[in-house]
Amino acid sequence: MKKLDATTAPRPELPITILQFGAGNFLRAFVDWMITLANETGVTHDGVAVVQATDRPSRALQQLSEQDGLFHVYLEGIKDGRPVKEVDLVTSVRSVLSAHRQFEEYDRLVISPDLRIIVSNTTEAGIEFVSGDDLTARPPRSFPAKVTALLHRRYEHFGGDPAAGLSFLCCELIEDNGSTLRQYVLRHAADNDLGPEFDEWVRTACHFYDTLVDRIVPGFPQQEIEAVQAEIGFADGLVVKAEQYYVWAIGGDPAIREVLPLDKAGLNVQFMDDIRPFRLKKVRILNGSHTAMSAIALHLRCETVREAFDNPQVEALINRLVADEVLPTLEGDRKELEAFAHQILERFHNPFLQHRLEDIALNALAKWTTRNLPVILERWSVHAQAPLTVLSLAALLVLYSGRSENSRFEPRDDQSAVKLLCKTFDPEDLPGWITGVIECLPMPATMNAAAVTRLSTETSHAVELILERGMAGALQELLA
Repeated sequence: MKKLDATTAPRPELPITILQFGAGNFLRAFVDWMITLANETGVTHDGVAVVQATDRPSRALQQLSEQDGLFHVYLEGIKDGRPVKEVDLVTSVRSVLSAHRQFEEYDRLVISPDLRIIVSNTTEAGIEFVSGDDLTARPPRSFPAKVTALLHRRYEHFGGDPAAGLSFLCCELIEDNGSTLRQYVLRHAADNDLGPEFDEWVRTACHFYDTLVDRIVPGFPQQEIEAVQAEIGFADGLVVKAEQYYVWAIGGDPAIREVLPLDKAGLNVQFMDDIRPFRLKKVRILNGSHTAMSAIALHLRCETVREAFDNPQVEALINRLVADEVLPTLEGDRKELEAFAHQILERFHNPFLQHRLEDIALNALAKWTTRNLPVILERWSVHAQAPLTVLSLAALLVLYSGRSENSRFEPRDDQSAVKLLCKTFDPEDLPGWITGVIECLPMPATMNAAAVTRLSTETSHAVELILERGMAGALQELLA
C-alpha cells in the first residue's frame, strides 16, 4: 500500500495565508477540509500552516509533518434520510511546526505579508488570562499571550500598517470566544505597557470573530483502520472520521466574508452580525435535546443516541418536545426553524456514530439548567406549558437518585449535589425533595420563589409517574 505524502499525492502550490493553532482531529476535519474544498472550486487560494501551541511532544504533529500535511477525511452520516459515505483528501496544509521547538520558522510566518487569518482550537481552557505571562518568551505560555506577542511583533515589523492586521476565527467551544480572546489580548497589552498606538491598531486593524462550530468528529478509526486504508488506497495514519453534517456560524464584521468566502464554495458557513440568536437556536434544539434524551433514554437502558432514537417512544417525545415546546421560544421564521430542527434531529439516526448517552449525561445538572430550564420559564411566561421538558428533569432526578430501572448508571456530576439528591430523597414529600435539589443548583435570575414552587410541584407529578409506571409507561401516558 502506498504511503501518503507529497510524492504519492501531489498537493497544489499555495501561499500560507492561514495560521492554525491546533493539529487536532476537529480542525483537520472541519477547517482544513473546508479550505481544501474551497480551493478546489477556485473560490479561495489559501494554504494553512498548522502550529502546535503547547510544548508537549505530539505524535500527531510529527505524523502530519511526515505526510507533508496530507490526510483523508472520511465522512459518514445521513443525507436526505439515507446513510452515505464520502472520502476527501485534504491538501490545504502546507506547513507543520511547533512554536516552541521551531520558533524562528514560526516567527517568519508571523511577519509574512501573505498572512491574513488566525484559526484556533486550543480547547475551552486555552482562552484564559494568565497574569504575568512573559510576552518576550519564545513563545509565551498561554494562547492569549502568544497572540498578543504575535500581534505586537507584526505591528512593529510593518510599522503599524493597518493592512497588516489579522482576522481571528476562534473555534473554542465557549461563548463569545473571539471577543474574549480580544479582551485578553488588550489586557496583556495594557499590563505590559505596549502603548496606546498598539492598542488602537489591535482595536481597528484586527478583527476577532465570535463563532459557533458544529460537527461530530470521532477521529481516527482505530478498530477499522485496515479496511479504511484499503478503501482509500493509502497508508494514511491520520484518517479522520466525521459526520456529514457541519455548520460554521461566524458573527461580527462582514469583512470576513470577503477574506474567507467559504459560502461561495457551497459550504455551510453562515455569516451574521450577531451570533447569539444562532447559538441560542443550536443550544436549545441540539444540546437541549441531547440532555433531555439522555436522561430519559438511560432509564430504558439505551446506550447510544442512535439506540435511543431507534426507540419509537423516545423519538416521538423528542420530536414533540422540540416542535411544541422549544421552537415556540425561538425568534425567526417557523418554517426555517423547523427545517433547522429537522437537520439536527436527522443526525440522531446516524448509523455510523457511537455517541454514548453516558457521555452526554456528564455534568447533566448544570447542562439542564442552562439548556432546558429556560424553555420552561419562557413557556410559562406566555401562559403555556412544557410538560415534556419537565419530564426530562424528573427523569434526571430519578436517575441520579438511584431509583431508576437502570441500576448500572453512575452519575458523573457535582458530587455534593448528587449526594444531597440521594440522601434527601423522600417519596412522601417529593415537592420538598425537589425544592431542596433546585435550591442547590445555579439558577437564572428569573427563577423566583413562585417559579421554584411551580417547578417542584410539576416535576413531582412526573417523578411519581416514572416511579409508578416506569419510563416506558410514563412516555405512553404523556404521548397519548
